[in-house]
Amino acid sequence: MSMGTISLTRPYTRMTLPGVYRPQEDTRLLLRALYREGVGAGTELLDLGSGSGALAVGAARRGARVTAVDICWQAVLTTRVNAWLARQRLTVCRSDLTAAVRGRSFDVLVSNPPYVPAPGTRMPRGPARAWDAGRDGRLLVDRICDVAPRALRPGGVLLMVHSGLCGTEDTLERLTSAGLRASVSDRAVIPFGPVMRSRRAWLRWQGLLDEVQDTEELVIIRAENF
Repeated sequence: MSMGTISLTRPYTRMTLPGVYRPQEDTRLLLRALYREGVGAGTELLDLGSGSGALAVGAARRGARVTAVDICWQAVLTTRVNAWLARQRLTVCRSDLTAAVRGRSFDVLVSNPPYVPAPGTRMPRGPARAWDAGRDGRLLVDRICDVAPRALRPGGVLLMVHSGLCGTEDTLERLTSAGLRASVSDRAVIPFGPVMRSRRAWLRWQGLLDEVQDTEELVIIRAENF
């Protein structure tokens, strides 16, 4: 496991449309974990919630055959443009998770879903859709855990990043119950960004933060379909 500042892996993106998540520390941490898996020629990879396309383009540069999906049309366009700028060929679909690839299976699933706990119960709109994930932060995390076993080939691997605030053990238990071998492969502690700082009082009221906490732990969940 690794702990500390993430600065070694640069995401391959040149532009991000308004409302699309810009690559940050969680993107770099996940990209580094993805490269450790040895993705390359012959690897079929699905990027769930591609956002800017940083992970999809990074995998394609290693030779993987990549399908990228996102429900946000701005993200789909951003991924396509960044793939074109990087001269990489991807299949990019507008889709709610695996709906557009139902019946297919992959060697690797990678995802940086929205995971920030947020007030309210409605689906977020606008830019917040890229990070807000319900009161417990698990609106998309749980759904990805549920679809992963059907979308992974035997021996296939899910790599997903999220904050420890939305329940690392909950994710491990859900994936294990679904029949996968799950563990935390990487950890990193980072300072709060603007979104976390803006709702620090609410997070404390929810019991998710202590009075002096100004950092969060990011975790990479690795789950294998054995």
